[in-house]
Amino acid sequence: AKLKSFAAKIIQLLKEWTETFPYDFQDEKSMKELKEIAHRITQCDEENGTVKKIISQMTQNLLMALSARSQYQEIREKFRQPVTDKGTILKAKPQSTQKDILSICCDPLILAQQLTYIELERVSNIYPEDLMQIVSHMDSLDNHKCRGDVTKTYNLEAYDNWFNCLSMLVATEICRVVKKKQRTRMVEFFIDVARECFNIGNFNSMMAII
Repeated sequence: AKLKSFAAKIIQLLKEWTETFPYDFQDEKSMKELKEIAHRITQCDEENGTVKKIISQMTQNLLMALSARSQYQEIREKFRQPVTDKGTILKAKPQSTQKDILSICCDPLILAQQLTYIELERVSNIYPEDLMQIVSHMDSLDNHKCRGDVTKTYNLEAYDNWFNCLSMLVATEICRVVKKKQRTRMVEFFIDVARECFNIGNFNSMMAII
């Protein structure tokens, strides 16, 4: 009875560990150790096989989480490919084919909603281990530069890059308009978008626009 009670606590610990910090088990050595512990625990409850089912489900969820993050990383790597100078591309395109943001979406609320979807997608991929990775590699309170293996923080980097990209998009859309009247209209449009972001609760996009 004591052994079964102890096994239940170990299972709870492993379950919370694999769900919160799945990257701890991405290398073969740690995964092998997890399987060895799981095998020993299942022997404590060979009669009804309940523990075996829980362990099996936990392992399956862990593998799915690691696979999903790996796919997300691959997608991000594709977007990080170096591109040619955007200014040259804009100059090469005929003026008629260069669309501004107003010709694509003239409703501030809709644009604010779309920005919020992107924000939520970025935030949903930030996990406690991303934050722990930065904390563990912090030199001191005066030097907040991350050192060592920074591959685990790519979700935070993606969120940070998105903020910068949105800021550059807003600046570009305003500056590329030649006529003052149109530029004023563009500035007012982005002010309205920022206001709608505020109403939704999307303060990150609001600050990027500002």
